[in-house]
Amino acid sequence: MNEDRLGLGVIGFGGFGLYAVQHYMQLPGIELVGMAGTHREAAYAAAQRFGIPDPMPVEELLARDDVDLVYIATPPFLHHSQAMAALQAGKHVLCEKPLAMNMEQADEMLALAREKNLLMSVNLMQRYNPLYEMVKRLIDSKAMGEVLHGFFDNYATDEGLGPDHWFWDPEKGGGIFIEHGVHFFDVFEGWLGKGEMMSAQAVKRPGTNLEDQVNCTVRYGEDKLVNFYHGFTQVSRMDRQEWRILFEQGDVTLYEWVPTLIRVRAVGSESSTRAIMDIFKGSRLDITTVYGGKDRHARGRHKDVDIYQMFDVTYGEGHPKMHRYGELVRDLFKDQVAWIRDRSHVRHLSEENGRASLEMAVKATQLAHGGE
Repeated sequence: MNEDRLGLGVIGFGGFGLYAVQHYMQLPGIELVGMAGTHREAAYAAAQRFGIPDPMPVEELLARDDVDLVYIATPPFLHHSQAMAALQAGKHVLCEKPLAMNMEQADEMLALAREKNLLMSVNLMQRYNPLYEMVKRLIDSKAMGEVLHGFFDNYATDEGLGPDHWFWDPEKGGGIFIEHGVHFFDVFEGWLGKGEMMSAQAVKRPGTNLEDQVNCTVRYGEDKLVNFYHGFTQVSRMDRQEWRILFEQGDVTLYEWVPTLIRVRAVGSESSTRAIMDIFKGSRLDITTVYGGKDRHARGRHKDVDIYQMFDVTYGEGHPKMHRYGELVRDLFKDQVAWIRDRSHVRHLSEENGRASLEMAVKATQLAHGGE
Protein backbone atom coordinates (compact mmCIF):
# COMPACT_ATOMS: atom_id res chain seq x y z
CA MET A 1 0.00 0.00 0.00
CA ASN A 2 1.27 3.44 -0.94
CA GLU A 3 1.48 5.47 2.28
CA ASP A 4 0.10 8.55 0.52
CA ARG A 5 -2.66 6.73 -1.37
CA LEU A 6 -5.41 4.40 -0.21
CA GLY A 7 -7.45 2.63 -2.88
CA LEU A 8 -11.11 2.30 -1.91
CA GLY A 9 -13.48 -0.31 -3.28
CA VAL A 10 -17.20 -0.27 -2.49
CA ILE A 11 -19.57 -3.24 -2.27
CA GLY A 12 -23.21 -2.17 -2.38
CA PHE A 13 -23.28 1.39 -3.73
CA GLY A 14 -26.88 2.39 -3.01
CA GLY A 15 -28.25 5.68 -1.73
CA PHE A 16 -26.42 5.71 1.60
CA GLY A 17 -23.27 4.30 0.03
CA LEU A 18 -23.12 7.31 -2.29
CA TYR A 19 -23.73 9.66 0.65
CA ALA A 20 -20.97 8.09 2.74
CA VAL A 21 -18.38 7.85 -0.03
CA GLN A 22 -18.82 11.52 -0.89
CA HIS A 23 -17.59 12.21 2.65
CA TYR A 24 -14.86 9.56 2.57
CA MET A 25 -13.42 11.05 -0.60
CA GLN A 26 -12.76 14.34 1.18
CA LEU A 27 -9.90 12.70 3.08
CA PRO A 28 -6.57 13.35 1.31
CA GLY A 29 -5.05 10.33 -0.39
CA ILE A 30 -8.28 8.36 -0.84
CA GLU A 31 -8.83 7.10 -4.38
CA LEU A 32 -12.12 5.44 -5.33
CA VAL A 33 -11.19 2.47 -7.53
CA GLY A 34 -14.47 0.70 -8.24
CA MET A 35 -17.71 -0.77 -6.98
CA ALA A 36 -19.34 -4.16 -6.94
CA GLY A 37 -22.30 -6.15 -5.71
CA THR A 38 -25.05 -3.82 -6.86
CA HIS A 39 -27.02 -2.96 -9.96
CA ARG A 40 -29.35 -0.40 -8.44
CA GLU A 41 -29.98 2.86 -10.25
CA ALA A 42 -28.20 4.73 -7.44
CA ALA A 43 -25.02 2.76 -8.16
CA TYR A 44 -24.91 3.91 -11.78
CA ALA A 45 -25.52 7.46 -10.59
CA ALA A 46 -22.57 7.04 -8.22
CA ALA A 47 -20.37 5.85 -11.10
CA GLN A 48 -21.23 9.05 -12.96
CA ARG A 49 -20.64 11.13 -9.83
CA PHE A 50 -17.08 9.80 -9.41
CA GLY A 51 -16.16 8.83 -12.96
CA ILE A 52 -15.52 5.18 -12.14
CA PRO A 53 -16.50 2.05 -14.11
CA ASP A 54 -19.98 0.57 -13.79
CA PRO A 55 -20.43 -2.18 -11.18
CA MET A 56 -18.17 -5.23 -11.48
CA PRO A 57 -18.41 -8.65 -9.80
CA VAL A 58 -17.28 -8.72 -6.16
CA GLU A 59 -14.55 -11.23 -6.98
CA GLU A 60 -13.12 -8.92 -9.63
CA LEU A 61 -13.08 -5.95 -7.23
CA LEU A 62 -11.34 -7.95 -4.50
CA ALA A 63 -8.73 -9.27 -6.96
CA ARG A 64 -7.55 -5.77 -7.83
CA ASP A 65 -4.11 -4.85 -6.46
CA ASP A 66 -5.07 -1.19 -6.26
CA VAL A 67 -7.85 -1.84 -3.71
CA ASP A 68 -6.59 -1.48 -0.14
CA LEU A 69 -9.83 -0.84 1.76
CA VAL A 70 -13.30 -2.23 1.07
CA TYR A 71 -16.40 -0.40 2.26
CA ILE A 72 -19.40 -2.74 2.57
CA ALA A 73 -22.81 -1.07 2.34
CA THR A 74 -25.02 -4.08 1.63
CA PRO A 75 -27.87 -5.56 3.73
CA PRO A 76 -26.71 -7.25 6.96
CA PHE A 77 -27.06 -10.86 5.78
CA LEU A 78 -24.26 -10.23 3.27
CA HIS A 79 -21.76 -8.63 5.66
CA HIS A 80 -20.16 -11.86 6.87
CA SER A 81 -19.52 -13.49 3.51
CA GLN A 82 -18.39 -10.28 1.81
CA ALA A 83 -16.15 -9.19 4.69
CA MET A 84 -14.56 -12.64 4.95
CA ALA A 85 -13.84 -12.63 1.21
CA ALA A 86 -12.29 -9.15 1.44
CA LEU A 87 -10.14 -10.08 4.45
CA GLN A 88 -8.99 -13.29 2.75
CA ALA A 89 -7.94 -11.11 -0.20
CA GLY A 90 -5.84 -8.99 2.16
CA LYS A 91 -8.14 -5.95 2.17
CA HIS A 92 -9.08 -3.76 5.11
CA VAL A 93 -12.83 -3.63 5.74
CA LEU A 94 -15.19 -0.91 6.93
CA CYS A 95 -18.72 -2.25 7.15
CA GLU A 96 -22.10 -0.67 7.67
CA LYS A 97 -23.83 -1.72 10.88
CA PRO A 98 -24.37 -4.30 12.16
CA LEU A 99 -21.05 -6.12 12.11
CA ALA A 100 -22.80 -9.42 11.36
CA MET A 101 -26.03 -11.34 11.92
CA ASN A 102 -24.83 -13.33 14.94
CA MET A 103 -21.88 -13.70 17.30
CA GLU A 104 -20.38 -16.72 15.54
CA GLN A 105 -20.07 -14.72 12.33
CA ALA A 106 -18.73 -11.69 14.17
CA ASP A 107 -16.04 -13.66 16.00
CA GLU A 108 -14.94 -15.38 12.80
CA MET A 109 -14.58 -12.01 11.05
CA LEU A 110 -12.62 -10.43 13.91
CA ALA A 111 -10.35 -13.45 14.30
CA LEU A 112 -9.40 -13.35 10.63
CA ALA A 113 -8.80 -9.59 10.76
CA ARG A 114 -6.50 -10.02 13.78
CA GLU A 115 -4.65 -12.88 12.09
CA LYS A 116 -3.98 -10.74 9.03
CA ASN A 117 -3.50 -7.45 10.94
CA LEU A 118 -6.34 -5.83 8.98
CA LEU A 119 -9.12 -3.39 9.82
CA MET A 120 -12.57 -4.90 10.43
CA SER A 121 -14.54 -1.95 11.72
CA VAL A 122 -18.21 -0.92 11.71
CA ASN A 123 -19.75 2.45 10.89
CA LEU A 124 -20.98 3.27 14.41
CA MET A 125 -20.32 6.96 13.91
CA GLN A 126 -22.37 8.26 16.86
CA ARG A 127 -19.33 8.28 19.17
CA TYR A 128 -17.78 10.99 17.01
CA ASN A 129 -20.58 13.44 17.79
CA PRO A 130 -19.32 16.33 19.97
CA LEU A 131 -22.56 16.01 21.96
CA TYR A 132 -21.57 12.43 22.82
CA GLU A 133 -18.34 13.73 24.33
CA MET A 134 -20.14 16.50 26.22
CA VAL A 135 -22.58 14.08 27.82
CA LYS A 136 -19.71 11.75 28.71
CA ARG A 137 -17.88 14.62 30.41
CA LEU A 138 -21.05 15.62 32.26
CA ILE A 139 -21.56 12.08 33.55
CA ASP A 140 -17.93 11.76 34.66
CA SER A 141 -17.91 15.20 36.31
CA LYS A 142 -20.87 14.35 38.57
CA ALA A 143 -21.84 18.03 38.38
CA MET A 144 -25.49 16.88 38.39
CA GLY A 145 -24.91 13.92 40.70
CA GLU A 146 -25.16 10.26 39.75
CA VAL A 147 -26.97 8.90 36.71
CA LEU A 148 -30.24 7.20 37.69
CA HIS A 149 -32.10 6.33 34.49
CA GLY A 150 -32.11 6.84 30.74
CA PHE A 151 -34.10 6.15 27.62
CA PHE A 152 -33.90 6.29 23.86
CA ASP A 153 -37.22 6.60 22.03
CA ASN A 154 -37.16 6.13 18.26
CA TYR A 155 -40.43 6.98 16.53
CA ALA A 156 -39.20 6.15 13.05
CA THR A 157 -40.88 6.33 9.67
CA ASP A 158 -41.56 3.31 7.49
CA GLU A 159 -42.49 5.27 4.36
CA GLY A 160 -39.43 4.00 2.50
CA LEU A 161 -39.80 0.45 3.79
CA GLY A 162 -42.45 -1.33 1.75
CA PRO A 163 -43.85 -4.69 2.93
CA ASP A 164 -41.37 -6.57 0.73
CA HIS A 165 -38.28 -4.61 1.84
CA TRP A 166 -35.45 -6.75 3.23
CA PHE A 167 -35.61 -4.68 6.46
CA TRP A 168 -38.65 -6.68 7.62
CA ASP A 169 -37.08 -10.07 6.91
CA PRO A 170 -35.15 -11.30 9.98
CA GLU A 171 -33.14 -13.63 7.76
CA LYS A 172 -31.77 -10.62 5.88
CA GLY A 173 -31.72 -7.81 8.44
CA GLY A 174 -31.72 -9.61 11.75
CA GLY A 175 -34.63 -7.63 13.14
CA ILE A 176 -34.82 -4.08 14.47
CA PHE A 177 -32.46 -4.53 17.42
CA ILE A 178 -29.70 -5.95 15.22
CA GLU A 179 -30.22 -3.85 12.10
CA HIS A 180 -30.81 -0.55 13.85
CA GLY A 181 -30.46 -0.76 17.64
CA VAL A 182 -26.70 -1.37 17.64
CA HIS A 183 -26.03 2.37 17.24
CA PHE A 184 -27.71 3.20 20.53
CA PHE A 185 -26.45 0.26 22.54
CA ASP A 186 -22.96 1.44 21.56
CA VAL A 187 -23.55 5.04 22.67
CA PHE A 188 -24.96 4.14 26.07
CA GLU A 189 -22.14 1.66 26.68
CA GLY A 190 -19.71 4.48 25.95
CA TRP A 191 -21.50 6.67 28.48
CA LEU A 192 -22.27 4.15 31.23
CA GLY A 193 -20.01 1.13 30.70
CA LYS A 194 -20.92 -2.44 29.82
CA GLY A 195 -24.60 -3.22 30.30
CA GLU A 196 -26.67 -6.31 31.00
CA MET A 197 -29.78 -6.99 28.91
CA MET A 198 -32.63 -7.50 31.39
CA SER A 199 -35.75 -7.85 29.26
CA ALA A 200 -37.01 -7.30 25.73
CA GLN A 201 -40.30 -7.36 23.85
CA ALA A 202 -41.43 -7.25 20.23
CA VAL A 203 -44.85 -6.79 18.65
CA LYS A 204 -46.13 -7.44 15.16
CA ARG A 205 -48.19 -5.13 13.02
CA PRO A 206 -51.83 -6.29 13.21
CA GLY A 207 -52.77 -8.62 10.38
CA THR A 208 -49.15 -9.11 9.27
CA ASN A 209 -45.99 -10.98 10.22
CA LEU A 210 -43.95 -7.76 10.37
CA GLU A 211 -42.32 -6.84 13.69
CA ASP A 212 -42.49 -3.06 13.69
CA GLN A 213 -42.02 -2.23 17.40
CA VAL A 214 -39.42 -3.47 19.88
CA ASN A 215 -38.49 -2.45 23.40
CA CYS A 216 -35.82 -3.52 25.89
CA THR A 217 -34.34 -2.60 29.26
CA VAL A 218 -30.60 -2.65 29.99
CA ARG A 219 -29.01 -2.36 33.43
CA TYR A 220 -25.68 -0.57 33.69
CA GLY A 221 -23.71 -1.19 36.85
CA GLU A 222 -25.84 -2.02 39.88
CA ASP A 223 -28.49 0.67 39.68
CA LYS A 224 -28.89 2.33 36.28
CA LEU A 225 -31.78 1.20 34.08
CA VAL A 226 -32.08 2.41 30.47
CA ASN A 227 -35.04 1.73 28.17
CA PHE A 228 -34.71 1.47 24.38
CA TYR A 229 -37.77 1.69 22.13
CA HIS A 230 -37.81 1.46 18.35
CA GLY A 231 -40.99 1.71 16.32
CA PHE A 232 -41.03 1.91 12.53
CA THR A 233 -44.60 3.15 12.23
CA GLN A 234 -44.67 6.86 11.47
CA VAL A 235 -45.27 8.99 8.39
CA SER A 236 -41.99 10.66 7.48
CA ARG A 237 -43.16 14.07 8.70
CA MET A 238 -43.47 12.63 12.22
CA ASP A 239 -40.15 10.78 12.28
CA ARG A 240 -38.46 11.85 15.53
CA GLN A 241 -36.13 10.61 18.24
CA GLU A 242 -35.35 11.59 21.81
CA TRP A 243 -32.60 10.58 24.22
CA ARG A 244 -32.78 11.40 27.92
CA ILE A 245 -30.59 10.78 30.95
CA LEU A 246 -31.92 11.45 34.45
CA PHE A 247 -29.43 12.55 37.09
CA GLU A 248 -29.89 13.23 40.80
CA GLN A 249 -30.07 16.99 40.18
CA GLY A 250 -31.52 17.27 36.70
CA ASP A 251 -31.77 15.69 33.29
CA VAL A 252 -30.26 15.93 29.82
CA THR A 253 -32.25 15.56 26.60
CA LEU A 254 -30.86 15.11 23.08
CA TYR A 255 -33.03 15.29 19.96
CA GLU A 256 -33.00 13.24 16.73
CA TRP A 257 -31.09 10.05 16.06
CA VAL A 258 -28.09 12.13 14.94
CA PRO A 259 -28.34 14.72 17.73
CA THR A 260 -27.43 18.33 17.11
CA LEU A 261 -29.48 19.89 19.92
CA ILE A 262 -29.13 19.24 23.64
CA ARG A 263 -31.03 20.69 26.59
CA VAL A 264 -30.01 20.46 30.24
CA ARG A 265 -32.48 21.13 33.03
CA ALA A 266 -30.85 21.26 36.44
CA VAL A 267 -30.55 22.66 39.92
CA GLY A 268 -27.14 23.40 41.30
CA SER A 269 -24.72 25.47 43.29
CA GLU A 270 -22.47 28.18 41.87
CA SER A 271 -19.64 25.68 41.37
CA SER A 272 -21.78 23.00 39.70
CA THR A 273 -23.31 25.63 37.40
CA ARG A 274 -19.81 26.68 36.40
CA ALA A 275 -18.80 23.05 35.77
CA ILE A 276 -21.80 22.50 33.50
CA MET A 277 -21.21 25.70 31.55
CA ASP A 278 -17.55 24.76 31.09
CA ILE A 279 -18.69 21.55 29.37
CA PHE A 280 -21.28 23.23 27.14
CA LYS A 281 -19.20 26.21 26.01
CA GLY A 282 -21.13 28.65 23.84
CA SER A 283 -24.51 27.44 25.12
CA ARG A 284 -27.43 29.59 26.24
CA LEU A 285 -28.16 29.74 29.96
CA ASP A 286 -31.68 30.55 31.15
CA ILE A 287 -32.25 31.07 34.87
CA THR A 288 -35.61 29.80 36.14
CA THR A 289 -35.32 30.44 39.90
CA VAL A 290 -32.66 31.77 42.28
CA TYR A 291 -32.55 30.50 45.86
CA GLY A 292 -31.11 32.14 48.99
CA GLY A 293 -30.87 31.59 52.72
CA LYS A 294 -32.58 28.45 54.01
CA ASP A 295 -34.09 27.86 50.55
CA ARG A 296 -30.67 26.79 49.32
CA HIS A 297 -30.95 23.57 51.30
CA ALA A 298 -32.61 20.61 49.61
CA ARG A 299 -32.65 16.83 49.97
CA GLY A 300 -32.81 14.06 47.41
CA ARG A 301 -32.09 10.34 47.81
CA HIS A 302 -31.56 11.11 51.52
CA LYS A 303 -28.64 13.41 50.65
CA ASP A 304 -28.25 17.10 51.52
CA VAL A 305 -27.90 19.27 48.41
CA ASP A 306 -26.87 22.94 48.16
CA ILE A 307 -28.91 24.67 45.46
CA TYR A 308 -28.25 28.23 44.29
CA GLN A 309 -30.48 28.18 41.23
CA MET A 310 -32.65 26.23 38.83
CA PHE A 311 -31.64 26.69 35.21
CA ASP A 312 -31.81 25.44 31.62
CA VAL A 313 -28.85 25.11 29.25
CA THR A 314 -29.41 24.88 25.47
CA TYR A 315 -26.62 23.92 23.08
CA GLY A 316 -26.51 23.35 19.32
CA GLU A 317 -29.45 25.37 18.06
CA GLY A 318 -29.35 25.95 14.31
CA HIS A 319 -26.79 23.26 13.42
CA PRO A 320 -28.12 21.35 10.35
CA LYS A 321 -28.57 17.64 11.09
CA MET A 322 -27.29 16.48 7.71
CA HIS A 323 -24.14 18.56 8.11
CA ARG A 324 -23.52 16.94 11.50
CA TYR A 325 -24.20 13.52 9.98
CA GLY A 326 -21.55 14.18 7.35
CA GLU A 327 -19.07 15.33 9.98
CA LEU A 328 -19.50 12.08 11.89
CA VAL A 329 -19.07 9.94 8.77
CA ARG A 330 -15.89 11.84 7.85
CA ASP A 331 -14.45 11.70 11.36
CA LEU A 332 -15.03 7.95 11.71
CA PHE A 333 -13.42 7.27 8.35
CA LYS A 334 -10.45 9.51 9.14
CA ASP A 335 -9.92 7.71 12.45
CA GLN A 336 -10.01 4.24 10.88
CA VAL A 337 -7.70 5.24 8.03
CA ALA A 338 -5.24 6.69 10.54
CA TRP A 339 -4.98 3.22 12.12
CA ILE A 340 -4.46 1.60 8.72
CA ARG A 341 -1.55 3.96 8.10
CA ASP A 342 -0.14 3.73 11.63
CA ARG A 343 -1.01 0.75 13.84
CA SER A 344 0.04 2.70 16.94
CA HIS A 345 -2.88 5.09 16.41
CA VAL A 346 -5.50 4.67 19.16
CA ARG A 347 -8.93 4.75 17.59
CA HIS A 348 -12.01 6.34 19.12
CA LEU A 349 -13.99 3.34 17.85
CA SER A 350 -12.56 -0.15 17.36
CA GLU A 351 -13.69 -3.59 16.22
CA GLU A 352 -14.71 -4.43 19.78
CA ASN A 353 -17.38 -1.72 19.70
CA GLY A 354 -18.99 -3.44 16.73
CA ARG A 355 -18.90 -6.77 18.52
CA ALA A 356 -20.20 -5.46 21.86
CA SER A 357 -23.14 -3.61 20.30
CA LEU A 358 -24.07 -6.69 18.26
CA GLU A 359 -23.90 -8.88 21.36
CA MET A 360 -26.44 -6.63 23.10
CA ALA A 361 -28.70 -6.64 20.05
CA VAL A 362 -28.55 -10.42 19.70
CA LYS A 363 -29.43 -10.88 23.37
CA ALA A 364 -32.36 -8.43 23.07
CA THR A 365 -33.64 -10.28 20.01
CA GLN A 366 -33.42 -13.63 21.80
CA LEU A 367 -35.27 -12.33 24.88
CA ALA A 368 -37.94 -10.68 22.74
CA HIS A 369 -38.66 -14.10 21.21
CA GLY A 370 -38.78 -16.04 24.43
CA GLY A 371 -35.10 -16.94 24.56
CA GLU A 372 -34.98 -18.56 21.11
